[in-house]
Amino acid sequence: MIGKISRRDFLKGSAATAASLALSMTFAGGFSESVVQASEDIDFDEYYTTSTEIYNEVLGEFYDAYMVSKDAETVSERYALMAVAEAKIMEAAVFLPTNSNGGSYRLTRVVPYSATTTLWGTDSDRYFTVLVTTEMISLEDYNALKALWNETRGTGTYETEARAYLEEHGYEVKDEYNLSYNTDPVTWDALATSLSADSEAIVNTYDGLMLYDIENELQPALAESYEVSEDGLTYTFHIREGVSWVDSQGREVAGVVADDFVAGMQHMMDAQGGLEYLIEGIIVNASEYISGEVTDFAEVGVEAVDDYTLVYTLEAPCSYFLTMLGYNVFAPMSRTYYESQGGKFGMEYDSSAADYNYGKSADTIAYCGPYLVTGHTEQNSIVFSANPTYWNADAVNIQTLTWKYDDGSDPTKLYNDFLNGTVDAVGLTSSILELAKSDGYFDDYASVSGTDATTFFNMYNLNRVALVNFNDGTTAPSPKTEEELERSNVAMKNVHFRRALSYATDRASMMAQVRGDELKYTNMRNSYTPWNFVSLEEDVTIDINGEATTFAAGTYYGVIMQAQLDADGIPMNVYDATADDGNGSGDGYDGIYNVDNAVAEMATAVEELAAEGVDISAENPIYLDLVYPSQVEAYTNRANAFKQSIEGALDGQIIINMVDGSDYSGWYYANYYNTYGYEQNSDINDTTGWGPDYGDPSTYLDTLLPDYAGYMTKGFGIF
Repeated sequence: MIGKISRRDFLKGSAATAASLALSMTFAGGFSESVVQASEDIDFDEYYTTSTEIYNEVLGEFYDAYMVSKDAETVSERYALMAVAEAKIMEAAVFLPTNSNGGSYRLTRVVPYSATTTLWGTDSDRYFTVLVTTEMISLEDYNALKALWNETRGTGTYETEARAYLEEHGYEVKDEYNLSYNTDPVTWDALATSLSADSEAIVNTYDGLMLYDIENELQPALAESYEVSEDGLTYTFHIREGVSWVDSQGREVAGVVADDFVAGMQHMMDAQGGLEYLIEGIIVNASEYISGEVTDFAEVGVEAVDDYTLVYTLEAPCSYFLTMLGYNVFAPMSRTYYESQGGKFGMEYDSSAADYNYGKSADTIAYCGPYLVTGHTEQNSIVFSANPTYWNADAVNIQTLTWKYDDGSDPTKLYNDFLNGTVDAVGLTSSILELAKSDGYFDDYASVSGTDATTFFNMYNLNRVALVNFNDGTTAPSPKTEEELERSNVAMKNVHFRRALSYATDRASMMAQVRGDELKYTNMRNSYTPWNFVSLEEDVTIDINGEATTFAAGTYYGVIMQAQLDADGIPMNVYDATADDGNGSGDGYDGIYNVDNAVAEMATAVEELAAEGVDISAENPIYLDLVYPSQVEAYTNRANAFKQSIEGALDGQIIINMVDGSDYSGWYYANYYNTYGYEQNSDINDTTGWGPDYGDPSTYLDTLLPDYAGYMTKGFGIF
């Protein structure tokens, strides 16, 4: 593969050893082509060793606790032990959770709950079921429709009831939906990407085996039915007959068969785009194929018994296996169409080959979903048109789905676009909230959007190498000297220094810059896994610091996490029984910001770092880089609020360098688009979040595993 050393090859140590970088830092393979020339003389083995040492020092407690949870005898015991492990992450302070999606004022023509709101997977980005009105929906009607969903959920009647309500209240439903976006897909290959900017678009072009409906019930899609063996190891799906694969022009290229799911999974494992870890240890021999120990894909536990019978064989019973089907790791792919675009499998796979075109544009994939991409101009628009051959065409409410690009440079553009009908919903950021009020729309039409299970955070780079964006070698250059870089790297490895950063971060002030002072707490999150993501199905007794502790059935995940933090004497509130008007919550308040705690942790850090030869004072501070998009006013203001918060709380012992990334692209290339830790061009990464792929806490915690297995560990500058 040109420009990229595969994870399989890298872990087998195939890269040559040559020399290390300045400051005795080295970095790993996995290069974009623009970086290859600058990375020819790199000691890959040393980078792996360094990453492992840092991981063990910083996240070793989490890893040990998490491995214990893997051996739990029951699902509830696993949940409880995972909560204990996550408490160790919070104590390590490798990142600071900040917020979820949603929780902001908005004006909308989109009917609530007309797309699934299930917390995991990508089904919530499928828009074919959405109901959109020609007129702005009033706050009164919006709340009535939400109440209607709660009343009808599970009956299969919400859409019918919602349509009746809309007609009765004078609304007209249209068949077009226009929304804004700020990042173009890098690839149209659903199986070779783990970036939400890609999958959110691509998911509208294919169906999975099963899909969550608008009432959040799992329904048959390309699989009409399934059976599970008594031992829980074999899942047999019966594929719907008569479904077609078509090209972007709507011309049939093949029929959907069971083998398309086999081809899709092999391609996903070959491409290693960041999805493959999801099925490691789940499907028989998946890990072995990914590592190269098994080269015959027929030995992997996915088989097309015949054209319409698909069988998955698991290594062990997996209580959440069906919840994984809504994510693109299980997407089908037409084997014949893939091969017609130059695609190959196994050791012959080579995405850099001259004749390899699959997924490079929306015209080089096959479609079996509700939409065809009929137009895509980068940084302009993406147009999805209803697929006339779609097997479930009667369920498609939106015939034309149009994404319109907005770079964020004009804070009022989306508001004006909404008023003139160019887009069908707009969030009322702090920049336009007053406009909506003065124009008379706020009181009667502004609703608060719901939050989801995505968690965003500030990630701390423990092993900073890059001082400029990797994609072009010029964007977002750091002002730091090599000495300042070395000092900050040593400081970032100190847990008390990192805790001081977290305690000193006034997240409410930051969020107020984006959504206004009134809603600054609405989507605030205090843990990685949402506090209420799962709850115990039965009473469970586990050991917390040597004491047998029993948690009753129904206890939320966050309650157990808090119990471990309290036992360890760490003053963080990831669950507060008094929050949400006494109902208890882990969201909607700041359970971490505390200047006194920040000062105390910083004092300890200063003492410990002095023993390592790093003296810190207001006269000799630690400099940390934060990249921000200067073209986007709200995020510029948020970065400034962060800077003021840290420097004010810690009396200038830490100075935040605001590094201009110019626009969304420069900001994302500093952190979000990176593949390996060495590419992280910041000390604090605030571009990244994680949404769950399936209904188990491991969907979050697995992202923090070592040895290139965890998708998020790269954000710490390792692996």
